[in-house]
Amino acid sequence: MTRRFESRVALITGAASGIGRATALRMGAEGARVLCADIDGAGAHAAAGSIRAAGGAAQAAAVDIGDPARCRALVAETVAAFGGLDILCNIAGFGGLKALADETPEGWQRMFAVNVHGPFYLSQAALPHLLARRGTIVNVASTAGLMGQAYMAAYTASKHALVGLTKSMAVEFGRQGLRVNAVCPGGTATPFLQAFVVPAGADPELIARLSLRPDYAMPEHIASMICFAASAEAEFVNGALLSVDGGTVAA
Repeated sequence: MTRRFESRVALITGAASGIGRATALRMGAEGARVLCADIDGAGAHAAAGSIRAAGGAAQAAAVDIGDPARCRALVAETVAAFGGLDILCNIAGFGGLKALADETPEGWQRMFAVNVHGPFYLSQAALPHLLARRGTIVNVASTAGLMGQAYMAAYTASKHALVGLTKSMAVEFGRQGLRVNAVCPGGTATPFLQAFVVPAGADPELIARLSLRPDYAMPEHIASMICFAASAEAEFVNGALLSVDGGTVAA
């Protein structure tokens, strides 16, 4: 396997399962030293253990990225462990299907805490280190960041916000050597998607609009795009919204 991330340091959130875990394992296999972070501490430690078992270098941390102080501490832990930071992958996410009328203030706040506030806090804390090493940020948004989706008002709003944050950072820091891109998956076979429950009385035609194909991507498909965006192969890719959705947003 090509070792595109030799001597690079990556901080990956959502690393306990799904897309985050697949990305952590792929970057570790390609030579990165990886800090696996997740609110599921046991899962994060398991991912780091898998990287080490394969001959790589990794550590793990349990973290709620909705906490700004914990985000700052996580960046500091990564730099202390590995001597710097080159790649920040904001993959941790929160979501679900819910009729607009049934959305709660708590649900709305939690959606933004994980999907928007966390990436902002982590990016802000990581910025000095990433600028020093001409690093990169890869945010994982969604097709919900590129189009309207029924029964997902809070999730869609949060992912649109993450897309806006991505573009703004890309413009503000692009001339300083920092690249910021967003990978936008469609339906992916992960525990995250499996937790989605269709609301009672939902219009099936509106649900069907969420995917062009009858099958789902695998986490490794999304991880491949994340790794491309984070690698030197994507040197001139900045501020891009990279869809991995089987054509959903093109339809």
